[in-house]
Amino acid sequence: MKIQITLFLVLVSLAALSQTDDQVLDPVTVTGSIQPNHVSRTGRNILSFRGESFNQFPVQSLDELLRYLPGMEVQMRGPMGAQSDIVLRGGTFQQVLVLLDGLRVNDPNTGHFSSYIPIVPSEIERVEVLKGAASAIYGTDAVGGVVHIITKAFASRQQQKNTEWTAQVKGGEYNLLHAQLGGLYQDNNLLLTGGWLSNNTRGQMQRGNRGFLHNNTLSVSASKFINDKWQVSIRGGYDNRDFAAQNFYTTFLSDTATEQVATLWTQARVEYRYAKHHLTLDAGFKKVKDDYLFNKSSIANANKSGMLQATIMDEYQHSRRTTLIGGVQFINKTIRSNDRGNHEVAQGGLFFLLRQNFGEYFTIHPAIRLEYNERSGTEWIPQMNLSYKRNKWQLRGSAGKTIRDADFTERFNNYNKAVASNGSRMGDPNLKAETSFSYEAGADFFFSHKLRFSTTFFQRHHRKLIDYIVTNYDDMPRKDNLIPGATYALAKNIATVKTTGVELDIHYNHKFSSTSSLFAGWGWVWLESNSSDASPSFYVSNHSRWLTNFFAEYRLQKFLVSVNGVYKNRKSQQAPGINAETSKEYVVINMRLGYYAYKKKLQLFLQADNLLDRRYSDILGAPMPGRWISGGFSFTLKNEKPKYKYLVHVGDN
Repeated sequence: MKIQITLFLVLVSLAALSQTDDQVLDPVTVTGSIQPNHVSRTGRNILSFRGESFNQFPVQSLDELLRYLPGMEVQMRGPMGAQSDIVLRGGTFQQVLVLLDGLRVNDPNTGHFSSYIPIVPSEIERVEVLKGAASAIYGTDAVGGVVHIITKAFASRQQQKNTEWTAQVKGGEYNLLHAQLGGLYQDNNLLLTGGWLSNNTRGQMQRGNRGFLHNNTLSVSASKFINDKWQVSIRGGYDNRDFAAQNFYTTFLSDTATEQVATLWTQARVEYRYAKHHLTLDAGFKKVKDDYLFNKSSIANANKSGMLQATIMDEYQHSRRTTLIGGVQFINKTIRSNDRGNHEVAQGGLFFLLRQNFGEYFTIHPAIRLEYNERSGTEWIPQMNLSYKRNKWQLRGSAGKTIRDADFTERFNNYNKAVASNGSRMGDPNLKAETSFSYEAGADFFFSHKLRFSTTFFQRHHRKLIDYIVTNYDDMPRKDNLIPGATYALAKNIATVKTTGVELDIHYNHKFSSTSSLFAGWGWVWLESNSSDASPSFYVSNHSRWLTNFFAEYRLQKFLVSVNGVYKNRKSQQAPGINAETSKEYVVINMRLGYYAYKKKLQLFLQADNLLDRRYSDILGAPMPGRWISGGFSFTLKNEKPKYKYLVHVGDN
């Protein structure tokens, strides 16, 4: 099946090579070097994906969309945004940094909440995925890569006139109800956007219970150009997720867990442009309330975490070939918990970046950061990116250091409980910050303005990587609330871990005529991780060894067919106590058939998730749904009269 999918998409792409098109596959990105720049001049493998595609593909939540982007591994515990862990290049899920308009989303409590992004689809301008190390720019957590959500308000241009309304309603098996609304209004120098997303279902079978989820997200934003020099943007968001969480974190037979996570998000940006300078102040506050109930006879874990962050940055355009960027970042993290206790930690960084072009083809991007954490002290983080692009070829290379400090769960999980039962995951307050050195070399070949092949070899050398390892009672560093003779999963610094990988991406975008177009992407990744610790760790050993994912959207007159899928080959796991396993490999394919009943505004559609009805799990004990049929309609109304053109991104039609 993996080979068939691969050949199908390659042949579809090659078949259209002789056509002509004015679209580009070298999009402008801000993630690779903070300053807007073409991907081919960053020295990095960066994917840019248009936000409006959310309503064209068979997905219900943002994490489902990410799952099918080339090279992305999303380990899902449940459907439609119940909970997912984002993995890039074989790292753990804590090693991927998620940004929303430049501010970090990663929760200080646990990396499991990184996919809880408090934004609705209608507000998303594009999604940028940077694969590989980026700590010199963004600091801690940017180890395996960066997922950056860029919204319409914060990416707005001056002197636009635009009105946009979107709506989608979907219903199906297991009492599925998906609904979303969105609106955008811009009149010259003022832009307003907002929306609501709701996913609800009840009835999917878990182990002895019927699962449920009720996920609702609301966000609003505004951007104002005061004059040619000043721009102010603000956003507020609220995200609430109530779901069945049986065996999401344990393989205990007594686990019948439910969980509710509520996120409050606020952020603001002030920009000032003068002469050759572009000054930016970003500030935001995130508050999360997490209530986790293991079973009806237990006491719920009640956690309240907060994160205050601010970044000041100056971009100085010294000349057409030279740009200097400097900035200061501050982050304060807190938690109040009956399980983990009350803690607070401050961190920050001072960073400098240079973009230097030599001639028309060669670009270098050196960066240096001084990171401070009151628990782990200071650390210098260097990075060097190189790019050479000429004609249809681009050669690129990158090398840099990355860091990550333990979150509150890794340090204090189950610390305040009277008794930690056998098999529980235990934190360790004495964990050291993990460090790694990554390097990569890659090449991109542009067959035309519509088809790009990319390949990358990468390697990452970890020191003191943090992961959970099965540990006997006698070897536990602290025994205050433990049971003699029991076995626990202890958060531990592993001496060394080396990850080696190769990835191949194909991106294709072509408009054959005014009524026919194809937009597709395919990714293949091979990974191998070797640890110096004899005992297998939980998350390092859980990533895929072989990964293939793809998406395709084909339009023909009034009809639309979109399909996406993923193939995984990984180490199998078993939990006989709950009769659960993760198979060595699986394939999942989803499909959506749409018909435009009224111009390109009203679309009626039928959708099938897990079309082949495969039985599979990403996480041991958390089964994913089989074939799931749904249908509905979507509506889009646009009235755009731009005076200045938007930048072009991969996938724009």
